[in-house]
Amino acid sequence: MDKVTQLAKMIDHSLLHPTMTDEDLLQGCLLAKSYNVATVCIKPYAIKEALQWLKGSDVMVCTVIGFPHGNSTTNVKVFETEQACKDGAHEIDMVVNIGKVLGEDWQYVEQEIAAIVAVTKAHHAALKVIFENDFLPEDKFKIKLCEICSKLGVEFVKTSTGYGFIKGADGKYSYEGATEKDLILMRKHSAPGVQIKAAGGVRTLDDLLKVKALGVTRVGATATAAMLDEAKKRFGGEAVSGEFANTKIKGGY
Repeated sequence: MDKVTQLAKMIDHSLLHPTMTDEDLLQGCLLAKSYNVATVCIKPYAIKEALQWLKGSDVMVCTVIGFPHGNSTTNVKVFETEQACKDGAHEIDMVVNIGKVLGEDWQYVEQEIAAIVAVTKAHHAALKVIFENDFLPEDKFKIKLCEICSKLGVEFVKTSTGYGFIKGADGKYSYEGATEKDLILMRKHSAPGVQIKAAGGVRTLDDLLKVKALGVTRVGATATAAMLDEAKKRFGGEAVSGEFANTKIKGGY
């Protein structure tokens, strides 16, 4: 596998912004197909459509559960996961119950993740567990989540949703997303078989190469075209031109 393909297969092309129309989702899937990324991470209602739009490629379909705040009951998350898997999703990105994490109700947190794992394993789907690190002020929360996910055998632990905004003193909202410190921490405290997904702030080729060097194997991204066109210029190969050149996707990662 050449360098550019390796980098493309690190990318979950994000199609999750609330304002995205069906036409936006279609165009996003066509872009993902043209760049041969790992997956499109798409709104749950559009899983079946995405499978059709991606026919003829090996780009997989990923979707989100309990997104973006993680507050649904466990039963609802299980139902969402079952439905997504039945609709054909290959990968599932689930948000933990952040309040339960901060309250250190680890029994609840573990039981909830275990319930989702049971569904994804039964359907041969990969599970990514989203921590939303911007909401977790101390490393102990992230470390414990890594330990639980390692124990349960999830496929990935993931930094962020891309929508976990923190209100600053000036009243404006912002987020850090995938920080170097957190990625190092998550790699250190996760079992070797658990992969790391970085989401939030990976927008340039240099960003992608940096997180790759830290042990990240998947990223959530909207700047897919810009990153991979730059990779083709730097490492060889032709940039994708025409309708996908300089494409920008709304919001999110």
